[in-house]
Amino acid sequence: MKCPVCGFQDSKVLDSRPVEENNSIRRRRECLQCQNRFTTYEVIDVFQPIVVKKDGTKEYFDKNKLLAGLMRACQKRPVDAEQIAAEIESEILNSLRREITSQEIGELAMQKLKKYDDVAYVRFASVYREFKDVESFMTELEALRENAKK
Repeated sequence: MKCPVCGFQDSKVLDSRPVEENNSIRRRRECLQCQNRFTTYEVIDVFQPIVVKKDGTKEYFDKNKLLAGLMRACQKRPVDAEQIAAEIESEILNSLRREITSQEIGELAMQKLKKYDDVAYVRFASVYREFKDVESFMTELEALRENAKK
């Protein structure tokens, strides 16, 4: 690590400790040439996938956008939207894919919601699949009813 005072390239670490909920490390260092002490912070470089939207535009994956949609669907339901968002984010990051479509994220969300709560699932699906009329809504409800009987 380069000394900020003399520019010498070597230093020794005097103290290390985690900061910011263990997302980074604070290190106290001492220059081996001028004995100047300084602090450095190491941050984990997180892989950030890109979401390809329906219109072809691209943006970095944002868990908060996903969470907002899940929170609306899970409102007043016994479902933890934050847990579902964390599971989906984990799956996306663990896939190590550089790009993922918004449709794939929507399908992942619907799979998770269907597993936890049918009402939250239908709420999310009604927005995600853009139900145009009561008939398309009823078709989805009938499919849920059929799966429940099995």
